[in-house]
Amino acid sequence: MSGREFAERGADLELVGIQKRFPGFTAIEELDLTIPAGSFFALLGPSGCGKTTTLRLVAGLEEPTQGRILIGGRDVTDTRAHQRPVNTVFQSYALFPHMSIIENVAFGLKRRRMDDPMGKAHEALKLVELDHLAQRRPAQLSGGQQQRVALARAIVNRPALLLLDEPLGALDLKLRRQMQLELKTIQEEVGLTFLHVTHDQEEAMTMADTVAVMNKGAIEQMGAPEELYELPRTAFVANFLGKSNLFTGDVVGTTSEALSVDVAGHRITVPVARAQRHQGLVTVGVRPEKVALHLEAPDAASTRNVLGPGRVIDVSFAGVSTEYIVAVPGAGTLSVFAQNVGFGPVAHEGDEVWVSWQVEHGFGLADEPEDSDRFPADDDTRSIAVQRREALISELEGS
Repeated sequence: MSGREFAERGADLELVGIQKRFPGFTAIEELDLTIPAGSFFALLGPSGCGKTTTLRLVAGLEEPTQGRILIGGRDVTDTRAHQRPVNTVFQSYALFPHMSIIENVAFGLKRRRMDDPMGKAHEALKLVELDHLAQRRPAQLSGGQQQRVALARAIVNRPALLLLDEPLGALDLKLRRQMQLELKTIQEEVGLTFLHVTHDQEEAMTMADTVAVMNKGAIEQMGAPEELYELPRTAFVANFLGKSNLFTGDVVGTTSEALSVDVAGHRITVPVARAQRHQGLVTVGVRPEKVALHLEAPDAASTRNVLGPGRVIDVSFAGVSTEYIVAVPGAGTLSVFAQNVGFGPVAHEGDEVWVSWQVEHGFGLADEPEDSDRFPADDDTRSIAVQRREALISELEGS
């Protein structure tokens, strides 16, 4: 199959029952995934989760142990890499140093004997706003400019599917954020299907229409960035996408709208619609930026969870916000992000404080709190378990 068949449009990607085994370990157990044509899809996960292996399978650089790969509805599982309508942009730019920028971009077109390769190369450089530097050599460009050239070289071939393998990893923070916005704009303009592999949570959420969080060769959760952040289904997603305060306890009350969880004597309420499990031992949580810090005990209200008194054990200034670590007896430690709207911290290390958050901001996870085989233990959840055990021992000793 030739990439020319998809010259003016992106194509959908479908992975069916994909498994990839290497000697001694399984990188991907069984993966089913569909990416709609023309979308910007991010595959997000830590090192070793299988995301790069997935990308290499799609590119044709690896062969699946079993399963099928379809691009635009056509099975390309046994198709060689250079025959697939796919181009890849890597973290390393891999530009030809002896060629000018325009020659680098036109190189693939000339090899394929396409009509007007230089004209098409100029169009691609205009898209990445580098046509005015067309006659320069790669060594005369900055890292960000070289990355744009690599992108133009991939786009000029009009692949049905563009694979991005940590393409911004070598750039500094400011330039990386600028390129994130530019990549998204370019994708919308050219209408190709982008599959972006990254371990950078902010990068994935900034650019992608859909994010799939991958862990140990399987997709933990997939959806719009806001959905994954606001309603994580598992402890892994809750802690990989930003930070989360997690609490484990028994469900002690349920209404049609909310359920109450007893966390070592503290009562935490979560909306039923935002909880995955509604009975037994469950794990619930809240994002640090949703939590408010109080120097005095706030008034009790049915719409608000309140924990305290606790003690501030650490204060970290981070520019736009300050992170407070608060230890609450029985509830473990909580992270609180407070926006810096005034001068100096709201509280200092050692201060007695209370924390609160609106009930509507809480969430409940789907995974079993006792399941430590698949999900790495969360510090807060583990500390709560220790405190529960210590409380039980104290109760038995006192009886």
